Amino acid sequence: MILTTTHNVEGHQIKDYLGVVAGEAILGTNFFKDFFANIRDIVGGRSGAYEKELRRAREIAFQEIQEEALRVGANAIVGIDLDYEVMGETGSMLMVSISGTAVRVE
Repeated sequence: MILTTTHNVEGHQIKDYLGVVAGEAILGTNFFKDFFANIRDIVGGRSGAYEKELRRAREIAFQEIQEEALRVGANAIVGIDLDYEVMGETGSMLMVSISGTAVRVE
């Protein structure tokens, strides 16, 4: 499966546009991750726990979008857009949303 943020695939011609496909992943964080992330905010540095969760959410969302594209007969997804959101009353949930256009290329 070819995945691209561009609206065409270099060296390939789009033969069929098969519709918009999307994948989402929402993951909750826990108290300990939040606690240590808050410490990182104070002392500086990167939050490895949150980065790992974001990476996992992105992988799940990409897997979903590819499965949806395969169901409609696509061999590529163009115009991919990734969005990251913090959700929940206390901001304890992370959401990754990915959308794009499923296409068949030659």
